[in-house]
Amino acid sequence: MAGKHDYESVSFEVEGAVATVTLNRPEAHNSITETVVKEIGDIWAQLRMDDSVRAIVLTAAGDKAFCTGIDRSWSPPQPNSPVAINDPLMKLGPKTADLWKPVVAAVNGMACGGAFYFLGESDTIVAADHATFFDPHTTYGLAACFEPILLYGQMPFGELCRIALMGNYERMTAQRAHQIGFVQDVVPAASLLETAQRIASDLASMPAAAVQATLRALWVAREMGRAQAVSMAPHLVSLGNQPEAMEEGLQMFRSGKRIEWRAR
Repeated sequence: MAGKHDYESVSFEVEGAVATVTLNRPEAHNSITETVVKEIGDIWAQLRMDDSVRAIVLTAAGDKAFCTGIDRSWSPPQPNSPVAINDPLMKLGPKTADLWKPVVAAVNGMACGGAFYFLGESDTIVAADHATFFDPHTTYGLAACFEPILLYGQMPFGELCRIALMGNYERMTAQRAHQIGFVQDVVPAASLLETAQRIASDLASMPAAAVQATLRALWVAREMGRAQAVSMAPHLVSLGNQPEAMEEGLQMFRSGKRIEWRAR
């Protein structure tokens, strides 16, 4: 799968053990269409099955927007039922696609509304220093429901309330997002992709089974009650501590090579 793969609205490139997935509709602020949903779903399915890929960078083309939610020209059909809704954007998340490889989101500008379907299932976020985050739903008389639910646990409750309720009246800066722990790194735009790919490369350099089981444990803790999550831990340890993964780690130790760590 090595090399670049171009779709109509999304592209991805695999270099070594890292795949970089890029939303590629900069002229429309990388907004989401039916085509984007289908292409992202296909890419997640491919990456899920490709053992050579161990980590993923998710970003977007241009410098104005990471993603501004659903394209206004697309209106997904809805069931004729008061208790059901068709939300195809739920197919955008890597975890929903059962892809348990770490995802580093590189936010290159505005991220609002439907962008949170991506960010709500990313594992760590790097933002360009001009990036902003907001949710315009309430301004336009719409309830923001899926978005804050997907973000729950990634930022303090009061901050989540502000971003969900304030609509177009406020935008959270990259600096504020970093301050509250939603974003882990804020860098100049010119360094954004390099930083995200470095983090992904570090993640990809470690035994995949150990990384993926650890990632699954983190999401179990986020999504379950504490007692349920702790009860899952022994099973995830057994799944992650594979002999080949432990041997890979041992070989690194025996080689005498020491990792030069960075302070963050």
